[in-house]
Amino acid sequence: MNVAEDFQQTFNRITPKDNSIFLLLWHVLHLILRVFYFAQEVFQTVENYLITNGIVKAYEHLNLQRVNYLGVVIDSVEARETTEVIQLLEWLSDIGIKKVCLYDKEGVLKKSKEVFVERFNSSKPSNDDSKMDSLLNKKQMDFEFVSISDGKLVVAKAADVLFKKYYLDDDDAEKPFFTESYLTDALKTLGVVEPDPDLLLVYAPARCHLGFPAWRIRYTEIVHMGPLKHKKYGLILKAIHNFTKVKQNYGS
Repeated sequence: MNVAEDFQQTFNRITPKDNSIFLLLWHVLHLILRVFYFAQEVFQTVENYLITNGIVKAYEHLNLQRVNYLGVVIDSVEARETTEVIQLLEWLSDIGIKKVCLYDKEGVLKKSKEVFVERFNSSKPSNDDSKMDSLLNKKQMDFEFVSISDGKLVVAKAADVLFKKYYLDDDDAEKPFFTESYLTDALKTLGVVEPDPDLLLVYAPARCHLGFPAWRIRYTEIVHMGPLKHKKYGLILKAIHNFTKVKQNYGS
C-alpha cells in the first residue's frame, strides 16, 4: 500500500463529527493568530508613540555615518500610493538620510521619479532671495530607482561577458567554476558600480526582498517593516538605531 492510498483511506474514515472538531480547531488557531497580531500592532503603536515623542531617549542621536546608503523596498501595489511614498521619504529626509535606493518589482516608482526628484532635489536658481533661502534650507536627497527588470538585464549582460571571455576565446583552456568574484568583475566591466545599501527597509506583506538584486545585498542588513500603509516614524528610528549598534563581520 502506497502513501497516497493510506492517506485516502484515513481521509475516508473521517466522520462529520471529526470534521466539526477540525473546523473548531481551525477557528481557535485563527483566533489565536488574530489576537497575537492585534497585540503586536498595539505594542508597535505604543512603541512608536514613545519614540516619536522623545519619551524614549535612546533613539534621539543616530550614528548616520553607518547608513551612507539606504535601500527601501516597496510592494508594487503599495508603490502606486505616491502620497504614502512621499511621506516616507520626508521622514527619511527629516532623519538625515541623504542617499536612497528605491525598489519595487514592477518599476512603478520609476514612473513617478520626476515627482520625487523635484520634491527632494535642488531646482533651478531663482532671483527671489526668500525662495533661495528656502531651497538652501531644504534637505536634499539623491535617488536610485531599481526594478526587477534591471537585475535581469544586468545578469544577462554579465553572463554574456563571462561566456565570451572564458568560452569563446580559448576552447582548449580549462573552464572556471564561476563564483561571486567572477560576477563582480563582470559587473565592473559593464560599469555597474552602484554601491550596496547598508540597510534595506522592506515595506511589503511578505518577509522577503521581492527580487532586489541579490549581488547588491551581500552584506546588507534587511529589516521587514510591514505594509507601507502601516508605516511608523518611530519604528524607522528604531530600525536605524539597531543597525548602527550591530557589529558586522565581513569575514577574514
